[in-house]
Amino acid sequence: QVQLVESGGGLVQPGGSLRISCAASGLIFNQYDMKWYRQAPGKERELVATITNTGGSTDYADSGKGRFTISRDNAKNTVYLQMNSLKPEDTAVYYCNAHWSRGWIEQNYWGQGTQVTVSS
Repeated sequence: QVQLVESGGGLVQPGGSLRISCAASGLIFNQYDMKWYRQAPGKERELVATITNTGGSTDYADSGKGRFTISRDNAKNTVYLQMNSLKPEDTAVYYCNAHWSRGWIEQNYWGQGTQVTVSS
């Protein structure tokens, strides 16, 4: 059974930093690209950052460029999102996603989410 468990969310002041983690089990972690999404109240879920299965390539939404860093440790089956210079608009539930595809075959797994609140 595949499980993705996020942790590290919480309340942080504007301008502060937070690192959230996602520990994976039940899948061959180094075969999956990993993504962080977020969903704010009343808004659609949006992609925040992506890292390829080897960690060799990363990509970010404009909202996080220069402030967020995605990384992974394949030995620990864990992906991280380091968030700096946080803004109130970063407040959302953050979800990790494990994504695998070969041609038209696709697999996606989701965590339960971790709340990040940026407020003074």
